[in-house]
Amino acid sequence: MRIRVMASRHSAFYSPLLCGIHLLRGEGHEVIYSVLKPGQRSYALIRDGEIDIMQSAVSSNWNALERGVEPLPVHFAQINQRDGFFLVGRLPDLAFDWKKLEGRTLLADHGPQPLAMLKYAVQHNGAEWKKIKIVNAGAPEAMEAAFHGGKGDYVHLQAPLVTGESITSVGASMPAVAFSSLCCAREYQKTEAYRVFLDAYARAREWVRTAPAEEIGAAEASFFPLIAPELLTAAVRLYQALGCWEGGLEIPRELYEQALNVFQAAGGIAWRHRYEEVVG
Repeated sequence: MRIRVMASRHSAFYSPLLCGIHLLRGEGHEVIYSVLKPGQRSYALIRDGEIDIMQSAVSSNWNALERGVEPLPVHFAQINQRDGFFLVGRLPDLAFDWKKLEGRTLLADHGPQPLAMLKYAVQHNGAEWKKIKIVNAGAPEAMEAAFHGGKGDYVHLQAPLVTGESITSVGASMPAVAFSSLCCAREYQKTEAYRVFLDAYARAREWVRTAPAEEIGAAEASFFPLIAPELLTAAVRLYQALGCWEGGLEIPRELYEQALNVFQAAGGIAWRHRYEEVVG
């Protein structure tokens, strides 16, 4: 069976999906995996039948709904229920407080969701966003290079962390939230390929939640040829400890509402969008 899967980002944070692909391939299915390119729109790729399954977030539907775009994908399974970004500094700081960011320079990921979550975490932890010098240094690789080259006091990255010292987890510093999920066309949910994918994904998600990090890292190592095995294992262990992959397949309504809270606080949505419009 042929299944075309695309990720909006490529990271160990999405280990449940990557291990699901690994499992499907091991069972003889042809799974094509790719990463969204700049300028591409996931809803258009799904609408036009160019991909089958997309790793995205419930929030990706909201601005499109406000623009009247249709049809939009349906989000059918959660991947992560915690933000997977970390604040990275130049030196360890066991006494970190979010107010330390005020007056300092932070290279922040400017993807709509990471930025909204970061703003929310700053406010949630008693710091003032306007007092932080926020810099857009580009894509994550460019951010890492800029920070490594001496720019900024802190940088905002997903694991594995290959530069600096992890200061705090954004996800651990704010409530659980519907952070990332899988989506597809509503028509695709009626196919045998969807049922095959969902079964394998459910097994993979439970496995990455409970298996030793070393085994998970080994299973998905081919997806990260440039990452040292020990760094990949450390990333998996971080995300397990954070509780990113807790829960079942269902996207909990309360976590969806918390995602709305985050975007509303950040001024990222015009109104609150009904759960049933997005999740199914």
